[in-house]
Amino acid sequence: MPAREPTTLAAPPVRQATTVRADVATTFDVFVREIGVWWPVEPFSAGGDRVRDVTLERRLGGTVVETWHDGTTRVWGELVAWDPPHGFTMSWLLTPEPTEVELRFRSLAAGLTRVSVEHRGWERMTEAQLGGACALPEGYRGGSYVRGWAVIFGRLVDHVESGLS
Repeated sequence: MPAREPTTLAAPPVRQATTVRADVATTFDVFVREIGVWWPVEPFSAGGDRVRDVTLERRLGGTVVETWHDGTTRVWGELVAWDPPHGFTMSWLLTPEPTEVELRFRSLAAGLTRVSVEHRGWERMTEAQLGGACALPEGYRGGSYVRGWAVIFGRLVDHVESGLS
C-alpha cells in the first residue's frame, strides 16, 4: 500500500465578540484613537514593557505601529479596509506568517455596541507554527488566540466604560 501524504488539520478563523455599554461611534473612536492607552502590550506586542505607545493611522493603507521607549518601532499591520465607525480590516504581522484581523462594530441598542473580531489566515502556517508559543502559551492549536482576544476585549470594555462613568 503506498504511503499517504499527511493531512493538515483545518485552521478555522478565531472569532470572538464582546458587548460594550457605549454607542458605536464612541466605541470605535476609543478603539482606534486610544489603542495605546488600553491595549495590553504585555503580553500582546513585540516589545512588551519597552512599548511606550501604540498608534493606528486612521485611513485605508494606514499602519498600526508600536513605539518603544528608545524610539524603535514595530509595525503590527496595515489597514486593508476602513469603514468607520463600523469596522476595519488589517494585515497582522505579529504571527509567524501574515494573518488578517477584521474588527466589526455593530449597534445592538442605544448605548450598546457589539464588537467582534475574525482573525483569519491560519491556513498559511505549518503545524509547528500553529502549535508554537505566541504571546500566550500553546499557540493557535492550544486556543491562545481565542483567550488572547478575550483579554484584549476585556481591556477595551473596561477602558470605554470607565470613561463614560
